[in-house]
Amino acid sequence: MSTGATTTVEIDTTLFITVSGPPGCGATTLCERLSDATGCPYVSGGDIFRELAEDRDMSLNQLTAKAEADDEIDRALDRHLQSIAEKWGTANKPFILESRLAGWIAGERADLRIWLDAPEHVRLERIEDRLETEAEMRVREVSEAGRYESYYEIDIDEQEFYDLKLNTARWGKEGVFGIVRAAIEEYDPDADAGAFSTPTLDP
Repeated sequence: MSTGATTTVEIDTTLFITVSGPPGCGATTLCERLSDATGCPYVSGGDIFRELAEDRDMSLNQLTAKAEADDEIDRALDRHLQSIAEKWGTANKPFILESRLAGWIAGERADLRIWLDAPEHVRLERIEDRLETEAEMRVREVSEAGRYESYYEIDIDEQEFYDLKLNTARWGKEGVFGIVRAAIEEYDPDADAGAFSTPTLDP
């Protein structure tokens, strides 16, 4: 039985990993654990978006509304993330990219693409201590999905190309980390018969 305690773990890998999912899915928690275990950096699209809001002295809701009116905000962010994916996709070093579109943006450059989710009531409980309110979270989810479809003809609910999909409400933080850790450590490129193809994203 898991006690929820965090133990020091090291993972020896050169995989480029993407982590995606809706707000409150547990992506940040997993990325922090993976970053510590692999000794590699990770980049969060959400953090970049929040920094952009702070730089403009706007709330997340205000920047979301502005992004709906000006597609260049999203496209500039996605181009930035895509350039990061291109760099790390050929580095042969471990790296973690986290955003709703990370799996799409990295495409076949990524070695392992992960989708996290949890029932809405669980995700709402997880964001209670954030600045973003429940209403704002709902607005952002709907807005982002609409923008992705409008800009890139992407259905964010299309998940067949993800290598690993987890309902993070079913396991504790260490349980989720343990499952992903096993997937990383057991990965054998010689036995890899091929990932699902990802449509090209053109920001």
